[in-house]
Amino acid sequence: MTDPIVKADWLAKNLDRVHVLDATYYLPADPTRSRLEFETVRIPGARLYEIDEVCDTQSDLPHMLPDAATFARAMANLGIDGRKPVVVYDRSANHFSAPRVWFTLRVFGIMESFVLDGGLNIWKRSGHPVSSGACEATTVPERSWVLDKSRVVSGADMAALVAARCETVLDARAQDRFDGKAPEPRPGLKSGHMPGAHCIPFTTLTDGDGRFLDAVRLRQRFGDTAAASIVTCGSGMTACVLALGLERIDSHARLYDGSWAEWGKGELGPINSLV
Repeated sequence: MTDPIVKADWLAKNLDRVHVLDATYYLPADPTRSRLEFETVRIPGARLYEIDEVCDTQSDLPHMLPDAATFARAMANLGIDGRKPVVVYDRSANHFSAPRVWFTLRVFGIMESFVLDGGLNIWKRSGHPVSSGACEATTVPERSWVLDKSRVVSGADMAALVAARCETVLDARAQDRFDGKAPEPRPGLKSGHMPGAHCIPFTTLTDGDGRFLDAVRLRQRFGDTAAASIVTCGSGMTACVLALGLERIDSHARLYDGSWAEWGKGELGPINSLV
């Protein structure tokens, strides 16, 4: 399959042929809630992917991409060895966190990774079965994984690219945060956006039913920025929603992982604001 998004009916017919990951994440972070909801209701066979554990724990920035060793341990504990496709979902109305895990899997070489259209909400509305109770994945031996660094942009590289104005940058945050009219949820960060960036709120890529826009509407939504090379947001989470949308129309974005959690400190470059 070339489409990075799969439908609930397709997944229901292929549950025994894929790994399923629940990537539910809340802001502020609430791992206890995520695990409780996972144990209350989930897609049969799903395993819980905890974003704040499969990350760079040495970074002072939130949930940055993990190193290869951390990723390898997580995949082994989740029973994933790369032989089966992986389908990721969350419980949001707008694919809030599943695309982040999808992007992580892709940049570590699991190219057959997909996001469930509409997540758990559409799965249940479609009448498909659910499971509950504690769940422990069958582990597999660790194997080596290699991060594709060409898909990730560092803060230093971002500073140089913004200064040169040589890349299209898409920001997934809400318009009022982008404009600097709303305060940032994380303390100590300035409000506004990187010079030259374009605002495409991640929530605008989901329709009223909670499903992802199709390719035609995505091309209309991205317009002249469809060939975007860098996506960003508040902490590298919802930027991946834009990356998923771009992937659906055959445009392969790079992620500025530090995003506004890093740039908003005001140490890497200028900040534009309408206020």
